[in-house]
Amino acid sequence: MEERHVEIIGHLDELRGRAIKTALAFFSFLIAGLVFVKPIYEWLIKDLEMKLAILGPSDILWVYLMIAAVFSLAATIPVAAYQIWRFVSPGLSQKERTVTLRFIPALFFLFLFGIAFGYFLLFPIVLNFLTALSEGQFQTMFTAEKYFRFMLNMTVPFGLLFEMPLILVFLTVLGILNPTNLKRSRKISYFLLIVISVLITPPDFLSDVLVIVPLLVLYEISVTCSVLAYKRRQTAPDTDSSVA
Repeated sequence: MEERHVEIIGHLDELRGRAIKTALAFFSFLIAGLVFVKPIYEWLIKDLEMKLAILGPSDILWVYLMIAAVFSLAATIPVAAYQIWRFVSPGLSQKERTVTLRFIPALFFLFLFGIAFGYFLLFPIVLNFLTALSEGQFQTMFTAEKYFRFMLNMTVPFGLLFEMPLILVFLTVLGILNPTNLKRSRKISYFLLIVISVLITPPDFLSDVLVIVPLLVLYEISVTCSVLAYKRRQTAPDTDSSVA
């Protein structure tokens, strides 16, 4: 019992150390993001036909912090994934360590792909639709804080949700997830994804549909990837034994 207690304390200490390293990486990247935030800000508003307004001196600082935080989050994903991998790797076989290590770069690029999907596809469609509703009736003026908050709501969640297929494959490779359970929980998963899409989008039908459909497709892709990973995991021992 005492040895078990010491082992648990050791694991908790290691987990704390890796969490601290991840947090330090995030704040380091945040500082780097603040250094380059102005060019990023100017690039993001280059196609905007109007000037953004601020309602107070602290508004632009808040906007810069939001942009730098997204930059820092993207850069920290590989660091966090590597720290998680280092934490669980002692319990993995050599083959599992090799396979799961390859997931780390993919997590970073999937996050960027999700951000790009939201920014270049969904964000302009929803923004133009909502702007068209007020055309000829209201004086359209965006504050910098509300504009970028709206932009981040339409992009960052997709960056995180596009990680879903790889995370499910990772858990399947480790034997934690079973594709059969994913299929059985399809209705619950659909409901949760619909709730998420309603929360992150403006309260209009078009925005909800434009977000809900990609999320449901993404879930089905995740299930398919999990099935393929599970089949490969099941046949791997047979392959090894035949080679031997």
